[in-house]
Order: sequence, then structure tokens, then C-alpha cells
Amino acid sequence: MKALTIKEPWASLIVQGFKRYEFRSWKTNYRGKVLIHAGLSKENIEKFNNYNLDISSGEIIGEAVITDCIFVDEKFDKELRKIDHVVYGSAHAGLYAFKLENVKKYDKKIKVKGKLGLWNFEK
Repeated sequence: MKALTIKEPWASLIVQGFKRYEFRSWKTNYRGKVLIHAGLSKENIEKFNNYNLDISSGEIIGEAVITDCIFVDEKFDKELRKIDHVVYGSAHAGLYAFKLENVKKYDKKIKVKGKLGLWNFEK
């Protein structure tokens, strides 16, 4: 199964339904289920205190389906900020947005070391 390591609080924002796009500098042709892995790195957590997040570290915390990979131009970047100016507040123009749907948060987290890029998780 494919997995994607994401820094916190971004991983928790995804599995708790606040973030529908994950941004990368690289494009993917992969479409399908992906495990959401909360990496060891954390940044700007205080900025999201009002979101009541369950922050994790080094764990698979849920899953989603990558349904599209969209190049972010200035117009799309502005549309994202209208959705939620806190979650999508930083500039994403020039990056790729992985559209995430059918997101599920796991009740039981799976402790595992992550990797860069899309990686294969073997139970």
C-alpha cells in the first residue's frame, strides 16, 4: 500500500477534514488509496490551536484517495485561500496539489518510520 509522510500539523488537518490538498514540488501520476503518515517534523502548530487537532508523530493516522494532481497557478492559489485562509494561507503557486478524497482517520495509529515521496508500506 502506498503511503505519504506529511509534517504535522498538516497530516492531522487532512485526516480531520480541514485540508483537502497536499502540496509537493513534484508531480505524481499515482491515483488511488494512500496512507497518511504523520512525520516526525512539526511546524506552526500554535497557528492551528482553534482546530482542536490530535497531533501525532511517526505514525500512520489515516488514509485518503489521491484523485488528481493539479499544478497550482495564481488563480487556484487564491481560490484555496478563500476556502480557509489559515490552512491555505501560505503561497502554493508553482507547486502541485494532490487532491485528497474519501479521507478516513484511524482510531488505531500505526507506529512506523516514514520516508520521502510516495513509499510502500508493508504490514
